Amino acid sequence: MDTTIAVMGIIVKDLDVISELNEILSSYDQYIVGRMGLPHQKMELRVISIVMDAPVDIIGFFAGKIANLNGVEINTVYA
Repeated sequence: MDTTIAVMGIIVKDLDVISELNEILSSYDQYIVGRMGLPHQKMELRVISIVMDAPVDIIGFFAGKIANLNGVEINTVYA
């Protein structure tokens, strides 16, 4: 199956969903090439970047699950 590279920017405004988000990330760990999370203490939010190497439909399912979390925004760029 063909794969593509995607870079995702995630902003978590509701810190109560962090454990749910981590569960989603863990369930897709076979496709995640890299992950970086930065806390922004002053604004009380988290900024996460994800690099994935996966089929386009898998990337879409992953992004959709994250987008459905309350207080979370995600944008994806495909190579």
